[in-house]
Amino acid sequence: MGILLAIQGAVAQGVLWGIMTLGVLLTFRILNIADMTVDGSFAAGGAVTAVLISTGMNPLLALLFSFVMGAVCGLCTGLLHTKLHIHEILAGILSMIALYSINIRIMGRSNIPLLGTTTIMNALEGLFGFSPNLSSLLVGILFSTIIIIVMYWFFGTEIGSAIRATGNNERMVRAQGVNTDTMKIMGLMIANGLVALSGALVAQSQGYADVGMGTGTIVIGLASIIIGEVVRGHHISFGAYLISVVIGSVVYRIIIAVVLQLGLKSTDLKLLTAVIVAGALAVPVIKNNIKNSKRAATSQGGSNA
Repeated sequence: MGILLAIQGAVAQGVLWGIMTLGVLLTFRILNIADMTVDGSFAAGGAVTAVLISTGMNPLLALLFSFVMGAVCGLCTGLLHTKLHIHEILAGILSMIALYSINIRIMGRSNIPLLGTTTIMNALEGLFGFSPNLSSLLVGILFSTIIIIVMYWFFGTEIGSAIRATGNNERMVRAQGVNTDTMKIMGLMIANGLVALSGALVAQSQGYADVGMGTGTIVIGLASIIIGEVVRGHHISFGAYLISVVIGSVVYRIIIAVVLQLGLKSTDLKLLTAVIVAGALAVPVIKNNIKNSKRAATSQGGSNA
């Protein structure tokens, strides 16, 4: 029973964190940039929404401000990389470090509880009598669906296609007259906006915002993407790819919840995440080795015949 309850909570949290994974997907797979800013922008989203809700702002409107805050974080990283020519990883690290202090400035202290305030989740609980996990799950599914639809549409437009092409072959895109610096900045802004939005939703779900809530976000996002890619297989549409990374986030959270229920210490989660990522990365390699071995065995058998 304990494991089932843990899985229910993991699924709800996995969908909310899946929005963050969509942002990491944009930088890591589409723009081909390992953006470290997300560790800070995730916490920034939670900090902004917690402060605004505490002052009485509508929780839905607070999400909009959180998205804008994340976009500003991405803008700073983009300017450091494209205008000052700082390496993309270092630019992200600089933004991440600066955001730690900025987030504390925003909150005024290291964490802000949301007890006694109105969030999207407890509003649903009060209106319809939903459980906390069900409320978080429904909100996560709604926002994930909307974001996937918008991303699928946007990356089919001229600007979206230019962003995707910038990640694939920057020199070719520049030869076509496209300002690749602008495409990178725009992609980083959208990605970190999504990460901050996810942080805001997670903060509303768990009932508090903490300056350290974004620690390890980039690793969690990468693990979710890789798991999603293993689940999805090959030769699927872009829309299905977006859905698969959200599923990967849910699977990752379920794995974490189950192993914690089985007695793993919380201090070992970083090690477990590393093992999961390494294992997921090894799956395609193992499959290829098996295929090559079968082909070699088949060809060897044919030559002997």
